[in-house]
Amino acid sequence: MDIAITKMSSKGQVVIPSEMRKDFEEGEKLLIIKNGYQLIIKKASELDKNMKEDLEFARRTEEAWKSYERGEFKSKNIEEFLKDLKSW
Repeated sequence: MDIAITKMSSKGQVVIPSEMRKDFEEGEKLLIIKNGYQLIIKKASELDKNMKEDLEFARRTEEAWKSYERGEFKSKNIEEFLKDLKSW
């Protein structure tokens, strides 16, 4: 995973750092999915390939986050977690 820092202009424009845009071409259409405070940027040309999977991932992530905020997650030590994981 690559990480970079950028900022938004007063017009709402965001520059994608050069090291992050190697696989993108000028003028290429991008799809932006907002998931809480997270923005997911995808090439619109790849929309059909993985869109269903990406939307399902975003939906499940949002559900998990809401569940966490409601205090519905349980803390476990590593041994308990691995034991439960094996039972799945």
